[in-house]
Parts: sequence; structure tokens; C-alpha cells
Amino acid sequence: MIVTLTMNPALDTTIELGAPLAHGGVQRSLGSHTQAAGKGVNVSRAIAHAGVKTLAVLPGAETDPLLRRLVADDLEHRSVHIGALLRTNITLTDPDGTTTKINEQGPALNAAVLEEIVRVVVDVSRSASWLVLAGSLPPGADPSFYADLVATVRETLGDAAPKIAVDTSEAPLRALFAPHVHQLPDLIKPNAEELAELSGQGSADAFEDSPTATAAAARALLDRGVGTVLATLGANGAVLVNADGAWHATHTPITPRSTVGAGDSALAGYLLADETGETAPGRLARAVAYGSAAASLPGSAIPTPTQLAPDAVSVEELTLIPRTMS
Repeated sequence: MIVTLTMNPALDTTIELGAPLAHGGVQRSLGSHTQAAGKGVNVSRAIAHAGVKTLAVLPGAETDPLLRRLVADDLEHRSVHIGALLRTNITLTDPDGTTTKINEQGPALNAAVLEEIVRVVVDVSRSASWLVLAGSLPPGADPSFYADLVATVRETLGDAAPKIAVDTSEAPLRALFAPHVHQLPDLIKPNAEELAELSGQGSADAFEDSPTATAAAARALLDRGVGTVLATLGANGAVLVNADGAWHATHTPITPRSTVGAGDSALAGYLLADETGETAPGRLARAVAYGSAAASLPGSAIPTPTQLAPDAVSVEELTLIPRTMS
């Protein structure tokens, strides 16, 4: 089973525009779609579509519209009650796939709710192969929440702890690599912008243009203690770096419709391939197939296995300068 935690879930409303967004203008939409989402929920949705057991953990009252949609979608979940409505995010997509997002902050979580979430995550992780901590943190949660949770799960469950993946950004991502942190995730999934922030070198554009530079920056994160880096590079595919090597995968050109959920789908693809024992290049190929399929779908739709084009993915091994052993 793959467990996901979404600390700041949202009802995602995506509006498809028939022309590029005109600031200050009046435009008609081609259509709209609303879905219960959040990064961890999206990962669980893709995994469930593939017929693999998953459990989405999130805060929220059972009467919340978002939780009601999860029930209607038959997505297995476990919620921790809070006394406020979850947030709504709005996404505007241009015909060329350009995405404009407006994300609400989300309700504040008090100490009691945060403690209960940790207890639930530890409990359900006992029978999990992977635990995914994904998305932004809501008000009330310290930026070190994910870093602390990684340590708590491992210290509490010991050898029974699942592998842990983290997909977040800004302060919660930086907190994973704080000097006092000694237990890093097995996998992180930064995009090019997040990798530039973590590495302190280059830029998002530079990394998207250079898989080799991306791999070098990712390998430096391995030196700091993380197990594997899956770096998504938008239209230029993704780079995977682990202790055994580095690989770059690309997909034949697609017609992008929305980038919402593409990174989450890529992470789900990686995890699904890992569940079936794929090699590192195979896991990367599945990730890129899933991410590309998601980008070709409207709104925040998450792809099913039948919507993938695995033969459209090419993987090449990258040659990096050997690391100097101290």
C-alpha cells in the first residue's frame, strides 16, 4: 500500500480559456472542472487508477465538500477533523497550456490537529511500502513538519518503516536539509525551480535546458543524505539520480492542455514502477509517461494507465564526473 499525506488539500477548479489570459479583460471559458485535489491526493488518485492500494491522509471534516467528493470518487482516505472549510484553488489554462494558478492559503491547524495527523500517519504507515508527504504546509504547521515527521516515522517503526518520498517547496523543502536534520527522505521530487533553490546555483531555465547540470545538482543533494532525486523539467522530461547513476528521459512532443497535477502524476508513475520492481531507468520512464499524459489532459485530470504512451518515452544514461571520496 502507498500512503499519501496532503496537509493543505484543496478543491481545484480549473477554467479553460479560449484565448490567452487578458489581464483586466472579460473572457469566456470553454469549460471548467472541479476536483478534490492537493499533491498527495493527486498521487493517490493516479495510484488508485492503476489498481494499486492507496490511502490518502488529510485534514478536514467529513462534511467538507472536498471530503464528500473523495467519497463520491471512491478514493480511500482517512481524515483528521478540523473545524474549518478546506481551501479552493483556481487554475486558468490558456490554449497553449500556459497555466495561471490562484491558491488560497488554507485553514490554520492547531497543535492538537497536527499531533493527531502525526499519530494517524505513523499508524497507517505500518503496512505501507511508501509514504508520500506532498504539498505545501498550512498555517499553524512549522516549516520543519515534514522533516520531523520523517524522523518520527523512522524512529517509531524502525525496520517496519516504509520508504518515504517528499514533494514540497520553499521553507518546508529547505528544512529537510537543515544542518541538524540527520534523517532525510528516500526520494525527493523537485522541479527545476525548486532544485535551483536547494542547490544555490543555476536557475530553473538553466536546469530545464541542461539535464547534465540538473543531474550534477541532484547528485550534490545525494551527498547531503537524500537517497534519490527525481527532478521534473517540464517539457524537457525528467532526470533521475541515485547512488547507481543518472538518467534523463523525454517524451515525444505533446499538445499541453494543463500542467496541474503533472508533477504529482510523475511521482505516482515512479512509485507504481517501483512497486513492480522496475529498474531505475524504468521507473524514470514511467514517471515521464505519467507526467506527460497529465499535461495533455484538461483541468486537474489525473491519467489512467490506458492514457499513457510508454513507447513515446526515451531514456538515456548521463555521464557525470566521478565524485571525490573523502
